[in-house]
Amino acid sequence: MILVTGGAGFIGSNFVLQWCAHNDEPVVNLDALTYAGNLTNLSALEGNDKHRFIKGNICDEALLASLFAEHRPRAVVHFAAESHVDRSITGPEAFVETNVVGTFRLLEAARAHWNGLQGAEKESFRFLHVSTDEVYGTLGLNDPAFTETTSYAPNSPYSASKAASDHLVRSYFHTYGMPVLTTNCSNNYGPFHFPEKLIPLMIVNALAGKSLPVYGDGQQIRDWLYVEDHCSGIRRVLEAGTFGETYNVGGWNEKANIDIVRTVCTLLDEMAPSADRMVVNEQTGKPVEHYAELITYVTDRPGHDRRYAIDARKIERELGWKPAETFETGIRKTVAWYLANQEWVKGVMDGSYRDWMAQQYENIRA
Repeated sequence: MILVTGGAGFIGSNFVLQWCAHNDEPVVNLDALTYAGNLTNLSALEGNDKHRFIKGNICDEALLASLFAEHRPRAVVHFAAESHVDRSITGPEAFVETNVVGTFRLLEAARAHWNGLQGAEKESFRFLHVSTDEVYGTLGLNDPAFTETTSYAPNSPYSASKAASDHLVRSYFHTYGMPVLTTNCSNNYGPFHFPEKLIPLMIVNALAGKSLPVYGDGQQIRDWLYVEDHCSGIRRVLEAGTFGETYNVGGWNEKANIDIVRTVCTLLDEMAPSADRMVVNEQTGKPVEHYAELITYVTDRPGHDRRYAIDARKIERELGWKPAETFETGIRKTVAWYLANQEWVKGVMDGSYRDWMAQQYENIRA
């Protein structure tokens, strides 16, 4: 079996769902169920014997030791992290605790487990750490894209905490010989994305007639990766990656934030016309004719990186992986998913998903 941390979050839950759809190998899923962890993401696995959910924190040394002793995973896939830049600016301590201390404790538990293995079990064990392109800092408009050898230059408490965790993982390979792998991904989007992030926030706000807040001039550029492509890339690295190596996982889709917002508005105009839904502008009280009318420019956030771009040639060259979705196909699937899953959105927005988890958790072993 494999141990997945953070498997009720956005990327983690997509990974667990994809894993169970394509593999017979069981998953033990450890998640602390903070605000962004949502067990309803995994409702399709209820009753599936291949998936066991355990509520717990990666900072809990005793829990980690018991999990490794009981389940003896042949691999760890580590998603668990605080990941929202804005939250890291207002409350950085949680990012240091989870992303740095938590990763350290998980590494220590995994190392103790690995040291106790023998023969083929020891040779096949691996620890895959999922990270971000934000550790590399920011790029100018004409700078080459980030490669796996780009120097680290994190600019937010979030990216600094992820950079620290990357360095810890790397050190466990070079110091202890532990079989680790690291992936650094570009901006993900797709189903189950918590609506504090750009794309789902724009969808949710537009349908409610609320302002679509765009930082600064909206010309911040990101490389966008459909979440299911990211998960398939992780599976490939776990399967065939070289120990101690880093693999950048990107979508080859550099887009300015304002262009993303306009694309979402255009798709909503087509797929959920404001007139049909009787959407009213919350600010003016007037009917919305086109969702782009709701775009509002707001003060830029502190230390906002101007551009990220991933060079994903290494994973394609060495492991034969590349994304299946273009941005055009992926964003259409994403908008369609949110339109079809308004109950999920409502539960997240009003917090009732947390009430549901509190009531149901004791009975859930999905």
